[in-house]
Amino acid sequence: MTPAATQLRFSPAAQAEIKRLLTHYPAERSKSAMLPILHIAQAEFGGWVSPEVQDLVAETLNIRPIEVYEVATFYTMYNLKPVGRHVLEICRTGPCMLRGSDELTQHLERITGARVGETSPDGEFTLKEVECLAACGFAPVVQVREKYYEKLDTEEAVDTMLSELRSLIHRPILSWEENGLPNSLQNT
Repeated sequence: MTPAATQLRFSPAAQAEIKRLLTHYPAERSKSAMLPILHIAQAEFGGWVSPEVQDLVAETLNIRPIEVYEVATFYTMYNLKPVGRHVLEICRTGPCMLRGSDELTQHLERITGARVGETSPDGEFTLKEVECLAACGFAPVVQVREKYYEKLDTEEAVDTMLSELRSLIHRPILSWEENGLPNSLQNT
């Protein structure tokens, strides 16, 4: 455990959800809960999992930090550096490319001011290319949190998506966050 991990704590709501999740796994297999706990940690601590947050996850699961680092760096769903209020995950696989995902990416870069892998100057949007989002029939597709934006093959459709996202006062509340998260960015 690192000294930084001792300073970080999950909120009571997150702790309760983690405790509930752990009941789904045998005690000797608690490491199996790592993925959902990393999701909780990412939501709890500003949309990304810093090394200190990963250390807290390791402490929570009573495992070595390297075991968490290996998982967090493998999956693209975990952000390893600060991100904007909205992470736009752009599908870059064949069907989306055939339907214009390259043009979609270029348009998003132009109007947000961010390149893929970066955050816009206003802090609103982070652009991220990802593998198949399994919505090939609705290509090109962008995922933002749990929501898919489909058929983004016109500038108007993209502008409508960005307008909707800009108008959000806060990010959607997850089921276990009913009482809010004191450690998170409340307006993300």
